[in-house]
Amino acid sequence: MKRSSSLWGIHLVFFSLASLGAAEPERCSIRLVNMGQRAGIAFQHTDGGSGQQYIFELMVAGLATFDYDGDGLVDIYFLNGARPRGQTNDEPPPRNALYRNNGDGTFADVTQQTGVGDTGHGLGVTVGDYDNDGDADLYLNNYGPNVLYRNAGDGTFSDVSGQAGIDGGDRVGAGTCFLDMDADGDLDLYVANYVDFSYERHQLVAAAAFPYPPGPSDYPPVADSLYQNNGDGTFTDVSRSSGIEAHVGPSMGMICWDYDGDGDTDIFVCNDGVANFLWENDGTGRFTEQGLLMGVAYNLHGEANGSMGVDCGDFDNDGRIDMFMTDYTAESPVLYRNHPAGFFEDATNAAGAGAVVFAQTNWGVGLVDFDNDGDRDLFIASGHFLSNIPEIDQRTQYRVANSVLINTGEGRYRDGSSQSGDGLAIVESSRGAGFDDLDNDGDVDGVILNANAAPTVLRNDSGTSGHWCQVQLHGVTCNRDGVGSQVRVVAGDLVQVAEVHSGRSYQSHYGSRLHFGLGTRSRVDRIEVRWLGGNTEVFTDVPIDGCRDFAQGTGARQ
Repeated sequence: MKRSSSLWGIHLVFFSLASLGAAEPERCSIRLVNMGQRAGIAFQHTDGGSGQQYIFELMVAGLATFDYDGDGLVDIYFLNGARPRGQTNDEPPPRNALYRNNGDGTFADVTQQTGVGDTGHGLGVTVGDYDNDGDADLYLNNYGPNVLYRNAGDGTFSDVSGQAGIDGGDRVGAGTCFLDMDADGDLDLYVANYVDFSYERHQLVAAAAFPYPPGPSDYPPVADSLYQNNGDGTFTDVSRSSGIEAHVGPSMGMICWDYDGDGDTDIFVCNDGVANFLWENDGTGRFTEQGLLMGVAYNLHGEANGSMGVDCGDFDNDGRIDMFMTDYTAESPVLYRNHPAGFFEDATNAAGAGAVVFAQTNWGVGLVDFDNDGDRDLFIASGHFLSNIPEIDQRTQYRVANSVLINTGEGRYRDGSSQSGDGLAIVESSRGAGFDDLDNDGDVDGVILNANAAPTVLRNDSGTSGHWCQVQLHGVTCNRDGVGSQVRVVAGDLVQVAEVHSGRSYQSHYGSRLHFGLGTRSRVDRIEVRWLGGNTEVFTDVPIDGCRDFAQGTGARQ
């Protein structure tokens, strides 16, 4: 949410949507079906419900899709808000919720028995096996104390935040990611912070004769936090020594990935209304901010965006991983193409990736191959944060439909939203989004957290004939889940590259199991795994239309 003043920068500039690459409707190959109540999910999100429009209420929230119990089925974890100071009632407080995948298209609420029903004000979440014991742990970035849930491996979690040393204090949280910043085989933790909120600084102002909340520029900025894993269940705050404290900004979504291909993990952070951060890793866990130099601090016009969420993927299959960032109303999202010359270029207009969502506020995002044709489509979750926004800005609404942009395979996108199934007809104010193969049928499904509403669960019924393969990594000297490792799949003329991430989209987590669409190709020639901190291994004779586990040390060394 870019804010150029205390009114959060209400834009009155109108744009020619045609100039952003709008395309004529064509037949759609993607069909996403709304599962609704059939999924058995009764979760209802609340932002806290104060009616005061506190900034932490407006920024909710992310979700996580991950296999918490190791049964091969992807489960869903929803963040929830909390009642602000001074607001009490006789009802139980809002809680986060974990839903176990039953394997038949339905989910069961296991929050109570697993012990992950945090009642803090949830904003960001990530998943990673920080203690390398073979199961997935949870980290929650809240307004207020953060929470590290350690997975005991028996279907339960315990709150170890205090003893681990990463509860985060009382900051307004945002995105968060596990990463192995020093390639020592265990996961460190980056915690993004939004603003230094206080109830005393909160004062509504007038916008078009209507009350409007203060924005991020009305609060002091705070530095993000970086914690180094000590290998014994505890972490050390290295925010200053790593260089992360050198720059401050209102952080939102983020992602950790090797943008320059040098074998270590870098960090991209979306900032709300100021320059984004790109933290370049020197390989030892010391970082230098390179956003302006690399071309990702601003958009094509040199403007700072109200940057929300981000995902990475090689959208044009040129072997370099690109980045897509969502933005505020009347700002085009930005597709940053990873240029072979060693910088990023704003390819949004050239790729036709901005017009359809220009009028909306965009949050969650996924670069996902929904139709298994071998290239990455785009899902963009949208909705404003003010319920009365039409009274202030008539171009947009609080509740809007989400969008699917179909990759043509020629470096361009076209809008398939109106033809992609009844799941795209849902009108809510969406935030975090996650994408995984929930039913293990070989295509990628979706889950969207909607503010102050029930979530959306989308089953992928595209029904294409495209082949596919999925890859799950198991590190030995590398961290257990291979976070930061890169996978290259060669299937005839099709070569795809992806990386294992922990944290992405809008303050969410998904995709620990990598998915590759193969189109009509009936075999995979080879899969190359570049293990973080290790060597590259090659695996051959890989079956298609299935999931394959790759353990470090079992492939041919390259």
